[in-house]
Amino acid sequence: MFYQDSQHVYRARPLTEFPWLEHGFGTRYTSAEVLAGDSTLATVHQIHSDICVAARGRAGLLGDGDALLENAPGHRVAVKTADCIPILLVDAQRRAVAAVHAGWRGTVQRIVEQAVRRMQEEFGTEPADLHAAIGPGIGKCCYEVGAEVSAQFGESGVCHIDLAEANGRQLAEAGVFEPRIYTARLCTRCNGDFHSYRRDRQQAGRMLSFIGIK
Repeated sequence: MFYQDSQHVYRARPLTEFPWLEHGFGTRYTSAEVLAGDSTLATVHQIHSDICVAARGRAGLLGDGDALLENAPGHRVAVKTADCIPILLVDAQRRAVAAVHAGWRGTVQRIVEQAVRRMQEEFGTEPADLHAAIGPGIGKCCYEVGAEVSAQFGESGVCHIDLAEANGRQLAEAGVFEPRIYTARLCTRCNGDFHSYRRDRQQAGRMLSFIGIK
């Protein structure tokens, strides 16, 4: 369902069916020219929150937050990750999009549900019209957490947490049809194509996941 193109960008195949949409999940090998440095891209200073920012045709760094919403043609929104989960949302009816950054704190705060609600407020989005692509992030195989974090997920003691599954479940609870939730299942720590903070610590770079309207 996900594939890597010649520019070292992962795409969710179901999203490529919309000719008006552009999207991608970058890798450590994706060239900067593909992802950044133009006047159409908006980002935020990510703070592991549930704050969603409406870009409204603006570009550049738009303040603190962990999700960006857009419906202006010719503009893109993006989040940066290196183990956290990037999620791209598409309202196929109203041609509106969102990019979400969900680490464990954002997942506990249900950032992806908040993004769905904000799309309803900003664009009149119906959750049943949404498509969601959950991109590469640390997998359950590699995400061992201590008791303090596991308790936030209703677990006890040291255990492994599946952040992608948790966010997929939250999307379904927000009203997104499960067949329209597409999950890459690509672990950033296992796979050397990706930056991973767990693996590389301070030497880890960041990947950019982006979405926009042509």
